[in-house]
Amino acid sequence: MSSSGICNIKAEYIIPDPKRDVNLDHVSDKDKINFENASIADETNEPPFKKQKFDKSKKLKGQNKSRGPTYRVDKGDELCSNLINVVLDGEIPTCERKNCQFLHDIKKYLELKAKDLGDNCYNYQVSGKCARGLSCRFGSEHITTEGTNKIDQEKLLAFEANGPYTINTLKHDVQIALRKRTYDFKLAEKCVKYVDSIKKNNHESEKSSNPPTGSVTDEDIIKLLQREKKKIHWSDKLFLSPLTTVGNLPFRRICKEFGVDITCGEMAMCSSLLQGLPQEWALLKRHKSEDIFGVQLCANNPFLLTKCGQLLQNETDVDFVDLNLGCPIELVYNSGAGCGLLRRPRVLETCVKSLSSILDVPLTVKMRTGVYSSENIAHTLAPKMKDCGVSLLTIHGRSREQRYTKSANWNYIETVAQAAAPMPVLGNGDILSYEDYKKSKETAPHLTGVMIGRGALIKPWIFTEIKEQKIWDISSSERFEIIKKYSNYGLEHWGSDNKGVENTRRFLLEWLSFLYRYIPVGILESPPQKINERPPHFKGRDELETLMASPSASDWIKISEMLLGPVPENFNFLPKHKANSYKN
Repeated sequence: MSSSGICNIKAEYIIPDPKRDVNLDHVSDKDKINFENASIADETNEPPFKKQKFDKSKKLKGQNKSRGPTYRVDKGDELCSNLINVVLDGEIPTCERKNCQFLHDIKKYLELKAKDLGDNCYNYQVSGKCARGLSCRFGSEHITTEGTNKIDQEKLLAFEANGPYTINTLKHDVQIALRKRTYDFKLAEKCVKYVDSIKKNNHESEKSSNPPTGSVTDEDIIKLLQREKKKIHWSDKLFLSPLTTVGNLPFRRICKEFGVDITCGEMAMCSSLLQGLPQEWALLKRHKSEDIFGVQLCANNPFLLTKCGQLLQNETDVDFVDLNLGCPIELVYNSGAGCGLLRRPRVLETCVKSLSSILDVPLTVKMRTGVYSSENIAHTLAPKMKDCGVSLLTIHGRSREQRYTKSANWNYIETVAQAAAPMPVLGNGDILSYEDYKKSKETAPHLTGVMIGRGALIKPWIFTEIKEQKIWDISSSERFEIIKKYSNYGLEHWGSDNKGVENTRRFLLEWLSFLYRYIPVGILESPPQKINERPPHFKGRDELETLMASPSASDWIKISEMLLGPVPENFNFLPKHKANSYKN
């Protein structure tokens, strides 16, 4: 990495006197007020408007928290969900909901419906049936002139014969039980109390020469402790980091196709899972291609975590559960969760032991080096994790205080790996090429493997590069095909109606806020690219490559419009994550 933190690009591609036009036409006025902390302003070093005065002590870090909704659905223009799947010669169902605000006149809806965004429906072509039916924005392929939905029975039967492609959906009866608080969590509660009693007995025995006899005994607890956990061979596996917002199911599918071995869902808050919130349960969904898949939990106390462990054990199909000890977000940290648990060692011990006891799949833990950059504590906690039942530890080589503005400390990662032995340890931080991967293994030879986060967001083909030990000078057309595939997977996952299209667009734009940071190999003076080096303003080898390198939100929107049609009138977008992680 150059001392200046500036990436070396061939002279013929550098644009002198850069004036990066950050177009904010699609950003609401409310969001502009807080845009000073946005990734676009940070990355270009060109504030898009006059800076607002603000209290530095209340500076928002990590996320743009004043974002408005990307798109609002007008219920009066949408067809009632009971009517969207009317088929030829089928009965037209009646809506049983009182005061339903959606349209119930199919003919009127089809007259008001906006022009299709394309002639081919990806969902219909893949499965023979589009679940969004008459509301599909690509529906001309399967909507008849009579206003009914076509089904290709032969293709549908072949698709269904392979079983569900997405699992871990929230069942209605489970959701009702969670909301009414009738779900039976007695086993989880017993488990936490048992762990607490053992800790208390051990503490008292250390203080007394006559240790107390007896402990909490329960047949269910004994059965739990006697179970043999499922095993995963972690060695030399490439692990995709759990990525909030951007690590969604369509993105993980892309990474699987490029060779990642292990995937993990986005960080899920235990409190929200236990309330049966659909948006949180959506983070647990697993695609059929994810052969080794886990979910990441975040909470500030053992009861929440252990109840969630029992819930996952009973209601989902996962290969491991990861405990988040690294989330730096203020709201999470101040509640005592994420990085906040690192400052509460006694609570952390109960959390890990209780959660591990209730699971029959491996428990993994992901943590940072510590809370403060001047005080690394991971090497003191790592040896205790194995004794608490942890199967794998991942160490992100930065503290909470450092966020992403400093390079990952791989020498310290090696220290943690040695301290944790023989427990497997993964290293995480700043891997963007096979060269970075190779260097990390040389610097930290005691590691079992690596976890990749931002590197995969910037170039998901990094897994192919590592496995084939090469640098891939991928073309703009190849990159566009990846984005197109992501859009199709998004329409399959979130739906192809208005809401699904705009959800797909929103998550695509979130990804593009990272993806634009890729610098093509062919224009670099000395490849490969380093993750924390800032590029000068440059042009690509063709117009599409130049567009993909733009830091402007309006250009990201142009790319989305090439696949998902024009944005609605009331559309606005501001990236959730700030990616101000270039070297100063």
